[in-house]
Amino acid sequence: MMERDDSQGFFITFEGTEGAGKTTQISRVQGFLEAKGYDVVMTREPGGTSLGEKIRGLLLQDSMSEMTELLLMFAARAEHLDKVILPAIKAGKWVLCDRFTESSYAYQGYARGIALTKIRALESLVQNTLRPDCTFWFDLPVVEGMKRVSKRGEKDRFEVENIEFFEAVASGFRALSLERPNQFFRIDALQNMDEVSAAIYQRLEDLVANHAR
Repeated sequence: MMERDDSQGFFITFEGTEGAGKTTQISRVQGFLEAKGYDVVMTREPGGTSLGEKIRGLLLQDSMSEMTELLLMFAARAEHLDKVILPAIKAGKWVLCDRFTESSYAYQGYARGIALTKIRALESLVQNTLRPDCTFWFDLPVVEGMKRVSKRGEKDRFEVENIEFFEAVASGFRALSLERPNQFFRIDALQNMDEVSAAIYQRLEDLVANHAR
């Protein structure tokens, strides 16, 4: 977690394997927070900036080495932090981000096999001490997620990976949730959308209440 003062906003991230439903929930959370009078920035990774979206296009479509993939993720992240995330937090806004560095650990580390020490080094270089105030981890059986993705139509370079790849991704998120228990909040993504939303809203209410003490 980063050190904050009372004028700073909150940095909330949403993680999970493909088809877990996090993107739908981010839109709901935006509406929930705005109804309470908060300024909200909704963004995503990779992407979030003009340069980041160009890098996103490369990452989702072009074949590349594992290390190239990781470095492009962090290049887009550095731009994202500089142009969007840090200015918004400093301005007292809530930043809702669809994926962040925890996905780099899960996808490029646990699934692609890049040493976690290398990812930690990049995390420290690019983010310094910044960590999300809360990471909602949408925990969904991989088979169910793949069923959902199959209904979307054309798949990107990550979505076409096999079940073993996504099981490794899921194990990565599980390991991170144990390593960072104060950051991660597990969501049972098999629940219906309203139940998932209610769990998220309650956690956000608790986050604000604890900060106010």
